[in-house]
Amino acid sequence: MRYFVEFSYDGTDFHGSQTQPNGNTVQAEMEKAFSTILRHDVPLTFAGRTDAGVHAQKMVAHFDLDKALPANFAGRLNNLLPPSIAVHAIRRVTDEAHARFDAQSRTYHYRITTRKNPFLRYTHTRVAAGLDFDAMNDAAQLLLGKQDFASFCRVHTDVKTTLCDVQEARWVQLSDTEAYFVITADRFLRNMVRAVVGTLFEIGRGKMTKQQLADIIAAHDRCKAGHSAPAEGLALVEIIYPQNIYL
Repeated sequence: MRYFVEFSYDGTDFHGSQTQPNGNTVQAEMEKAFSTILRHDVPLTFAGRTDAGVHAQKMVAHFDLDKALPANFAGRLNNLLPPSIAVHAIRRVTDEAHARFDAQSRTYHYRITTRKNPFLRYTHTRVAAGLDFDAMNDAAQLLLGKQDFASFCRVHTDVKTTLCDVQEARWVQLSDTEAYFVITADRFLRNMVRAVVGTLFEIGRGKMTKQQLADIIAAHDRCKAGHSAPAEGLALVEIIYPQNIYL
């Protein structure tokens, strides 16, 4: 039987979401809790990967069991997991359902603040005041649609294609000091959102034009785009699946 587990995490203390040889990861903590309760290893397949310091309000992973879940399984997981990870739901899905490949869309938020605030230091990136949000939003429209985002992809990755279909890309101002960038697409490349945001920062500071962004997209060259924005402001906030995979 296959299940989807929905969970969130503060990525500050992790070396990314997926297991790696050096450094603790979200996947390692999750699988340790699963194996402790079930008394055998339970591999988790995540919907995607996040880098060190990046957060998730909603991440999904699938796993297989040959029997029904134990009583209060989610609650027992939460008792074992560190405070930075929380399981929200576990749902039975079809045996063919895949947390990564069946996702129809993913949405990220990149949060910024222009005021020093100790309570936001791990969830928002502090930037200098004076960003031109109108210019950034105008330029962000160039990101919409299905196109090649190689200029915003970490080099030397093993992806077969750098095509992504972006359905939403815009800045939302919450106050005089806080704002966030929301971007939704069918898939994302490694480092893509942070590279996009870093490039939009250049436009907001008047150091780059909308036409230059168009040229960067067309170049398919990571060296042409701006520096990647810091990790702490980025969070995966939503993943959408077709309803017919849920039982």
